[in-house]
Order: sequence, then C-alpha cells, then structure tokens
Amino acid sequence: MVEANVQDINADGEALEMMVNMGPQHPSTHGVFRMQLWLDGEKVNRVVPHIGYLHRGSEKLCEGEQYHQVITLFDRLDYISNFNNELVFCRAVEKIMGLEVPERAEYVRVILCELNRVASHLLFVGTFGLDIGAMTPVMLTFRGRERAQALFEAISGARMMHNYFRVGGIKEDLPDNFETMVREVLDLLREDAEEADRLLTYNEVFIARSKGVGVIDADTAMEYGLTGPCLRGCGISYDVRVAEPYSVYDRFDFDVPVGLDGDCWDRYYVRIQEIYQSLSIIEQALRQMSPGPISAMGRRLIRPPKGDVYVRSENPRGEIGVYLVSDGSDKPYRVKVRPPSFCNLSALEELLKNTWVADAVVILGSLDIVLGEVDR
Repeated sequence: MVEANVQDINADGEALEMMVNMGPQHPSTHGVFRMQLWLDGEKVNRVVPHIGYLHRGSEKLCEGEQYHQVITLFDRLDYISNFNNELVFCRAVEKIMGLEVPERAEYVRVILCELNRVASHLLFVGTFGLDIGAMTPVMLTFRGRERAQALFEAISGARMMHNYFRVGGIKEDLPDNFETMVREVLDLLREDAEEADRLLTYNEVFIARSKGVGVIDADTAMEYGLTGPCLRGCGISYDVRVAEPYSVYDRFDFDVPVGLDGDCWDRYYVRIQEIYQSLSIIEQALRQMSPGPISAMGRRLIRPPKGDVYVRSENPRGEIGVYLVSDGSDKPYRVKVRPPSFCNLSALEELLKNTWVADAVVILGSLDIVLGEVDR
C-alpha cells in the first residue's frame, strides 16, 4: 500500500515535496514495515522508518517459560534462521551451567546451521532479484530452499520452527540415511546457487541497478553496528565464527568473503560466496563427524545457577547475541537479544539519503531484514 500526501505547494501550484507511505502492507518491504519517504520528484530527501507492527513481546514472554520452552520463542524471532537462533540460546544456557556438549551434537548443530544459512541466502538472492526486476532466479533459489526445508523436516519433524536443539545437545539422533540425504542435497544446492549466480551476478542490468547504490563506508557501518554480510560488504572481515570461534568451527577451513565498496552489489555478492563456503563447511563436518552421545543432559528440569552471561554467534544476517540472567529458578529472570536485523536496519536513513525512490526498494532488500527479529 502506497499513500501520498503533498506537503508543500509553490506559487504556481506545483508540489515541492511529497510524503509517500511505503508499507506496512507492501511486497517490497519484506514484512510489515513502513517507510515514510519525503520525495522531490523521484528523489528521496529523507526517510523515517516505522517498526513495531510485528511486536509480540518475545523477550518478556521468555520470563514466563521454562528454559526448554524458550527455544520455541527463538524459532520465531528470525523465522528464516531457526536453527541458528536455537543454537545461540542453547549456548547461553550451557555457558551459565558449565555444560560440555558432546562432539557429535556439536557437528550436527553446525551442519544444520550452515544448511540453514544456505537456505536463508538462497531466499535472499531470489527476492533481491525480484526487487530489481529479475523473475527467473527466484524460481531456482526457491527450488533449492525447498530442498533444504524438506531435509530439515526429515530430521526435526517440522519444516520450520524446528525446536530440535536442546540445552546440552539435540533432541534426538539423526536418521540412518542422514549423510546420504545431505550429500544429495548439497550437490543440488550447489547447482541452484551456481545457476542463480550465473544469471544475476554479472548481468548488465543487475549491475546497473545495484552497483554504486546504497553505499556505506566501513567506519559509518561500524558506528551503526552493522554486522554480517552488510558489514563484510564494506571490506571488513568480521565473522563471529572466526573472531570468537564456538562449537567446532575452529576445526574447519573456510574463508570469510568480503566486498570492496559497501554497496548493494557487494552485499549481494558476499552472500553468494557465503553459500559456497557453507557448503564446504558442511562437507568437512560430514567427514569429521563420528558416532557418539547426543546430549549432556538427562531428563531433568533445567535450573542454572544464579548469574548472568552473554553469548554471541553468527546467523545469516549477522551477529546475534543473547544476554541471559538466571535467578536459580527453572525460568529465566531476563533474556535480552542483540538482533542483527535491527542493528542493520538502523543505517537505513543514512543509506537512503539523496537516492532515487526506485532504489529505496533495492537498498532495503540488500539489508535482508526479518521483521520478526526486528520487532520481537
């Protein structure tokens, strides 16, 4: 839904500036998000983003749930990165309890999180192509994403909202044909990503619409708290998996892709390269994984000792952190999330200064926000 209001009229009756509402029900805002754009013709003079349409009070709800129930709330924060979100909360509880997760469970977690990263980035590549006007890539990337989702369903029983990770490990062991299924899916995902890559990356129209659009320099990006591909697109090689390795990520050989100019094309290309790196990590994990226990916990109520802890990890959109406060009961006293999409979105006003209204959709799309995590 787009609404327009003329703000100023000159002596000849011509509009000097027009306020346009983009959203909250608009396909290109990728969720219930509203931008107020003040336009001079097709030039954006300023923008005011409006969030909160999807606010559910997730952090407050955590205080009324037992620890194992909170995992379901994290599934719904960033519903494109379910496994990655489950992992960071489980790691926070494990850290405050001093639990050591069995090696097999760590490998399973990494494989599923990296598959989730691939599925998330494939969704981004397809929808970002749509934002620019390319119709074909989304057919390929959604096909690949559905393959990953079908695998998730075979393992966890749920296509989304998996509720599969547990404090101390995972819910249950893998199906007997897990490795075969994953290797088959990996080959297909690589083909889907390569085909979309060939169609988009060096396409003349795609480059014209994304290169030099929505530029942000490294210093400004850090001031706004950008992380993930949005920061790495500026040339800063910062990835929590490397800067502060967790789980078994220090056992894998992988690169951290970075861009040069901090524009929409760089943010896109970093994600394309991350797909290939994630596929490589999964292949290494499959080779290294061995049989063993899958949980450090028995069937007992989780009661962490009193204290607080902060844990961070790298999800597809950037650094997600969890600040957890325990009062010794079976429910958290306080859960505070450091959300990557919210921080990345904070730079939107800076990115949209003096751009064209047609580029506003492209710039917003390049941030790859998920409103469930922004609004919480």
